[in-house]
Amino acid sequence: MNLNFIINDYILIWNVLFQASVSEPIYKLKQKLWDTYKEQYNNTYKDRVAILNDVKNYIPNDDTIYNIILESAEYQNIRKEVEKYRLEVIKLWNKKISTQLKKITKQDFKEYTVYLIDNRLEILELPTIPNKDIKTIILGKKIPEEEPHKIIFLLLEAILKKEINKYKDIDKNIANAIIEMAIENELATNISNISHYWTSEEKLLSIKRQIYPFWLMYLGISKEEMPKYMNRDKIAFDVNKFPYEKDLKNLDITDFIDFCIQNKKRIIREEQLELI
Repeated sequence: MNLNFIINDYILIWNVLFQASVSEPIYKLKQKLWDTYKEQYNNTYKDRVAILNDVKNYIPNDDTIYNIILESAEYQNIRKEVEKYRLEVIKLWNKKISTQLKKITKQDFKEYTVYLIDNRLEILELPTIPNKDIKTIILGKKIPEEEPHKIIFLLLEAILKKEINKYKDIDKNIANAIIEMAIENELATNISNISHYWTSEEKLLSIKRQIYPFWLMYLGISKEEMPKYMNRDKIAFDVNKFPYEKDLKNLDITDFIDFCIQNKKRIIREEQLELI
């Protein structure tokens, strides 16, 4: 997978204008614009779809608001901070993560463009455009100090959930549990060399524990090696209770999700299926 990290002034300005004010100076600037150019301000809100539909070639019908923002000291300060933020995120995204992702998912995913905005907004969005599949992400979330790579894992998990998006209801929870295992658990473990298998959305944890034996088979872990992984991840199960399904290692992540859904009655306890 290839991720391109870009700053686009129109996307950044739109989010400055219509998301929460990130500072007192920005709040005052927005208030002044609203008082002076109310009609143009309102009309600028409608530009979002047009911007995202063709980011590279977008030209506003009325650039009054954009020009005022671009020339303001307040915006220039934000842009400098976003440029620093972009460089920090780029450092975290590296070839090792891309290689490990391919090894775990066994799939090639398309190129995505990540547009950086102010990280104080705490936004991670995969916007949608009617009747158009855009490979675009808007990112403005703070980088965790203790686990900085988590911001990359959140990006990848969001992408996988979009790419593998054919499941509903109970089946969607199973799919999300497996995507979590791929990114938040296995990928994070491989990058840090510390098990992250207890990192989980609470409602998915029990599902993941029950899928775990089959997940190891999917990863190509032999029956003899399984105790080592159980010890690493602090997830115990009776190896002899599960017939070893060697064909699982030949599946990609989409096929594995399909397998778990097709066999959910024998993999996941009935009472757990009722809960989700």
